[in-house]
Amino acid sequence: MDIESALDASGTVAAVGAGGKKTTMYALAERIDRAVVTATVRIPIFDQHVEQVEVTDDPVAAVRQAETWPVGVVPERERDDRYLGYEPAVVDDLAAAGVADAILVKADGARMRQFKAPSDREPQIPASTDTVIPIASARVVGESLGEEHVHRPELVSKLTGRDLGEEIRPADVGAVMASEHGGLKDVPDGATVVPLVNMVDDADLADVGREIATELLSRVPEEVDVPRVVLARMIDDDPLVDVVT
Repeated sequence: MDIESALDASGTVAAVGAGGKKTTMYALAERIDRAVVTATVRIPIFDQHVEQVEVTDDPVAAVRQAETWPVGVVPERERDDRYLGYEPAVVDDLAAAGVADAILVKADGARMRQFKAPSDREPQIPASTDTVIPIASARVVGESLGEEHVHRPELVSKLTGRDLGEEIRPADVGAVMASEHGGLKDVPDGATVVPLVNMVDDADLADVGREIATELLSRVPEEVDVPRVVLARMIDDDPLVDVVT
């Protein structure tokens, strides 16, 4: 199984969480014939990861006219270091136009941390989303629950019962990723969820990833479709490490 198949990366794909959203999107974009990279939230400048970026209020027209792939579309450059994202409904229109094999959407932020829980204003997942990929880093296990490694640690604390400053365990990561207030928040009806444990850099972290996956799968609500958990090192040429079902 390749990483695209493991992550069900076709149609509209929303990446949420922390620990490698952008890396995952860019890695998938390289491997899909006609991939679009975009966002519903702010996104750092990513021109070097795609063949072209179009700053446009009409992403459907821009993608239709694209001659090189992957292509990035964004509505506005907010600062020298980042773009703004579209409203989710604009991505829905892009999906309905059928102009790409995959639309890869950054749907929340994490300020470069390895783990997070979402605020009440996020994620911004388009209704047309086919696959949601909640992401966390295996490296966060063993670290303390605080702002150095975790975005919004106080929300993670509420979901896990772990006090701020305590050591993060595989069960904590699994619990947040499987929570409807965490990795499963605002998943559209009918969407498939494929959680990704990223930064699985060695055999020890692979064992950690499997513990996270086992905890996660044991906690998923029956009404949510989570067929597998993917373990990967998304910066590698061959990123897939394992698939846990």
